[in-house]
Amino acid sequence: MGRGKLRIYLGAAPGVGKTYAMLSEGHRRVERGTDCVVGLVEHHSRPRTEVMLHGLEQVPRRTLAYRDTTFTEMDVDAVLARKPAVALVDELAHTNVPGSRNSKRWQDVEELLAAGIDVISTVNIQHLESLGDVVESITGVRQQETVPDEVVRRADQIELVDMSPQALRRRMAHGNIYKPDRIDASLANYFRPGNLTALRELALLWTADRVDEYLQQYRGEHGIRSTWQARERIVVGLTGGPEGRTLIRRAARLAEKGAGGEVLAVYIARSDGLTAASPKELAVQRTLVEDLGGTFHHVIGDDIPSGLLEFARGVNATQIVLGSSRRKTWQYMFGPGVGQTVARESGPDLDVHIVTHEEVAKGRGLPVARGARLGRSRIIWGWLVGVGGPALLTLLLTHIDADLGLANDMLLFLALTVASALLGGLLPALASAAFGSFLLNWFFTPPLHRLTIADPKNIVAIAVFFGVAVAVASVVDLAARRTHQAARLRAESEVLSYLAGSVLRGETSLDALLERVRETFSMESVTLLERESEVEPWTRAASVGHHPVARPEDADVDMPVGDHLALALTGRVLPAEDRRVLGAFAAQAAVVLDRQRLVDEAEQARKQAEGNKIRTSLLAAVSHDLRTPLAGIKAAVSSLRADDVDWSEEDQAELLAGIEDGADRLDLLVGNLLDMSRLQTGTVTPLIRPIDLDEVVPMALGGVPDGSAELDIPETLPMVEVDKGLLERVVANVVENAVKYSPDGTPVTVSASALGERVELRVVDRGPGVPDESKERIFEPFQRFGDAPRGSGVGLGLAVARGFVEAMGGTIAAEDTPGGGLTMTLTLKAVTGQLPPSDSDLPAARITT
Repeated sequence: MGRGKLRIYLGAAPGVGKTYAMLSEGHRRVERGTDCVVGLVEHHSRPRTEVMLHGLEQVPRRTLAYRDTTFTEMDVDAVLARKPAVALVDELAHTNVPGSRNSKRWQDVEELLAAGIDVISTVNIQHLESLGDVVESITGVRQQETVPDEVVRRADQIELVDMSPQALRRRMAHGNIYKPDRIDASLANYFRPGNLTALRELALLWTADRVDEYLQQYRGEHGIRSTWQARERIVVGLTGGPEGRTLIRRAARLAEKGAGGEVLAVYIARSDGLTAASPKELAVQRTLVEDLGGTFHHVIGDDIPSGLLEFARGVNATQIVLGSSRRKTWQYMFGPGVGQTVARESGPDLDVHIVTHEEVAKGRGLPVARGARLGRSRIIWGWLVGVGGPALLTLLLTHIDADLGLANDMLLFLALTVASALLGGLLPALASAAFGSFLLNWFFTPPLHRLTIADPKNIVAIAVFFGVAVAVASVVDLAARRTHQAARLRAESEVLSYLAGSVLRGETSLDALLERVRETFSMESVTLLERESEVEPWTRAASVGHHPVARPEDADVDMPVGDHLALALTGRVLPAEDRRVLGAFAAQAAVVLDRQRLVDEAEQARKQAEGNKIRTSLLAAVSHDLRTPLAGIKAAVSSLRADDVDWSEEDQAELLAGIEDGADRLDLLVGNLLDMSRLQTGTVTPLIRPIDLDEVVPMALGGVPDGSAELDIPETLPMVEVDKGLLERVVANVVENAVKYSPDGTPVTVSASALGERVELRVVDRGPGVPDESKERIFEPFQRFGDAPRGSGVGLGLAVARGFVEAMGGTIAAEDTPGGGLTMTLTLKAVTGQLPPSDSDLPAARITT
């Protein structure tokens, strides 16, 4: 019995028609004679969906009791016993009622599939586990019911049920999704056009990636190597030179012209020692391509054109972007170059763009790391010229009727020896000299066709010829070695300079350092291993690349750093000359690891010190400021309950007023303490909406006595982007603080004005003011200025106000009032070109606890 097939209808939001499409497919299956049943469908009282259930067999649900309430879930046993060919199971991410066979519905579906039953199901994009954080940032709602992405990806068929946000909102407004009492709230919150557009984009992109996986799998199974231009993929060939940035930007512009275009930058490094590019320049280009939305790839291959084409065809690319060659004109004698070779061998399925840049024809200079190593092709050409050249020259000279003389013949053979030395180095040149000497003796020195030489002068001439040939070959080979050594030293100095610079700059990214090691030495993976002692197992402190190792013994190259650290690399065995640079990298990795841990410990110590400071201040506040109103409430209650005193109505009213005043003070103190705690833990999440200040500021003055504040809020002010509830708390705290310090009979002025793209709200008092050196300190927790009475608060009002304002993207600052006093200025972001929203669009502040 084989495994059943899973088909999923994917939607961007509730109401797009997933269940309707699933039931329509069920009807089509039944009409074709397929045994199809409804395992479970949630129609949510939607008439059109409920009608679609007619004519389909429904397996009875299982009834479960939980917390004195009855629920129904899919009866997995009943569906397995019925054993249909196809089962319709709605809402794949649903969480089953406790006591069910499985905790999640997708686990029920897995059982049906394992039993050979095909399943058709539905799921919304927001229920995918990997997108939980993204959806929460968009909608403000955390999805509790999720399904692992792998479950959905394993589906044999995924069909997107799409609908525009406008059409979905009309469907909602017509009552086709939710009941009338939920329509307004849904349209104003979750079903806002921006939310629906973002969710729709997520669904389309996720489905497109799944389609791309299907396409790659199909091409791999059928061995298809040609490019299918279903999606524009642009490969940028990088050399590590300065022109790479120009190529990346050009490729990004090409990708923008086509919807869904993708940029893949690839650097192909040779496998012989240090890479040929500057690690610093490669890092800059990697950052640039990632900032432009592309990806960076590091590939190892000795034949750059073949490697580039192989990579492009492997990712199903449609275009390749290369830069014009930096070689000078005479350098083309060594070959046509990468650009021309790629363009010639790309075939009709790949478009090749050759982009000009400022470095064209300026010369490639010495390779940074590969140095003057001759390479396989040059060595082959050296042997061909050194051995085949003398043979062809002998054939030519023996078949023409021209007596050039032995001296000229030797010069021609010497030219071939020098050419072979320039191309292939010492060994081909020595072979050319020996072979040329033999041919000169056999064919051109009397007696001919014998190894003996009759004239002693000819012996000297051939000896001189051989000596000159060997000398030239030795000089060329020595120059190549010195050039190679200089290039390697230059590469090493650049790497070591980077390491020294990173130490001076205080860079602490261990992953970035390991990635630099991988790129520098063209490795597959780099891992930093550590252990506490020699008997303890190794653990990974950090790693980059594919298939990191767990022990130094499993790596191709390992570099110990002290007794308990080791740098392990996989990919190839490094030559001994590279291990010196690798040792510097390993030492720097150990330093960065220690620095990271010290920074973490310092941060933990700082947070602990701040927490201790807050707790100490809180205890001091509780010891007096919270006990004072409690003592007053206790005294008033005890007096009212005394049996030996007959209180008058006026006395009772005064005592009750004292109790109410003490309770209000307690409520304010405790509220500020809780708000400060939430600000310290970062759990304040403002709900930003456009509002008018004249709707918020008057409500914030409810806690101050009548006549203690004057308002000057023009109606022509633009709206501001704030959280209504948080702004109300901010204004209330600032105004109450100003009223507390203002002289009796002098009201506080609250005014506002627009300045460009911001709105400033000013709270002006005529109190004693604050010295300049204390203007920032008054915003710290548990700070009270001057001789403020101890019972007036714990000094959190302004600290809470600043925290809330900064959470909304604004600022608050203290300034001197002309003529004496203090002015608190709140700067908020203005909204232009929008109408004032209705009250339903302005929910209260959402504070996460």
